[in-house]
Amino acid sequence: MKILVTGGTGFLGRRLVMALLDRGHQVYMMGRNFSRVQELMHDGAIPVACDLRDHEAVSAACTGMNTVYHAAALVKPWGNWTDFFEINVDGTAAVLEGCRKHSVRRCIYVSTSSVTFGGQHQFNVAETSPYPQRFSSPYPLSKYYAEKLVNAATDVQTVILRPHTIFGPGDRWLPRLLELARQQRLYQIGNGRNRSDVTYVDNVVHALLQALYAQNTSGKTYIITNDEHVVLWSTLRVVLQRLKLPETLRTMPLPFALMLAAAMERRANWTGTTPMWTRYTATMLACTQTFDISAARRDLAYEPVVSVSEGIDRTLDSLKLHRRWTIY
Repeated sequence: MKILVTGGTGFLGRRLVMALLDRGHQVYMMGRNFSRVQELMHDGAIPVACDLRDHEAVSAACTGMNTVYHAAALVKPWGNWTDFFEINVDGTAAVLEGCRKHSVRRCIYVSTSSVTFGGQHQFNVAETSPYPQRFSSPYPLSKYYAEKLVNAATDVQTVILRPHTIFGPGDRWLPRLLELARQQRLYQIGNGRNRSDVTYVDNVVHALLQALYAQNTSGKTYIITNDEHVVLWSTLRVVLQRLKLPETLRTMPLPFALMLAAAMERRANWTGTTPMWTRYTATMLACTQTFDISAARRDLAYEPVVSVSEGIDRTLDSLKLHRRWTIY
């Protein structure tokens, strides 16, 4: 197939492009900075320099494609709503319009499980769980609006995947937490007993590949996780221990963390800087979030191929190999 991957130069996109090339597809990788994907280009990936805000270029990139994977997004817990809307919402609209205009058979959209997160504990969340009435971050709000666009696109075969907390070599959130721990600025938010379904990046790629061939999935949404329900703070402490970082963390009750984060957000609004903590981050680290992936198992024949434990091993090995982390 001829396949376009938006966000093909990003953390998840690079792994997806590699997997598609391995399966013999002709892969076009949309992005803005190709300095980190030279090896993929040598392997045959075709670069498409494009910003999602350039709607004409996005539409043109869809020409002749059999499938479009829309993985590009602005992903961060804080930022200007206009940026999130232009990239995550209007950008998705441009991709869908390009698919319509150029008769692309299938569009597979990478969303996030955060679209159903309202800041409280969640247990065994399924695809049918309702959206919250309020979002604590512009990121999940923008993905909510984008999902609405994808679901309304009845003239294109669409599939939505909602992975939860993707980690692996090249991710951003784990090194950020490790740096806070090194500086002794990482606090355990809440009682530390909350469970989470973190997801290794290769499992998300596996699900995306399954969605390429699965039948009777058009218009449907699937949650993707490792399905292990790990105790989040215990897992983080294992990582800290292996890196010889302080694993005895000071505890911060969630209500106080929310007050502190709100103050940091107000200051960030005045100064234009990024707050160290946000209410979204605090609740994500303090609340239980477990998910039901039975729909993906049934319709996509999805099963996690890499365990959380093995994923942590691979991630730490990569950090050491690329000297992104120093053992103290």
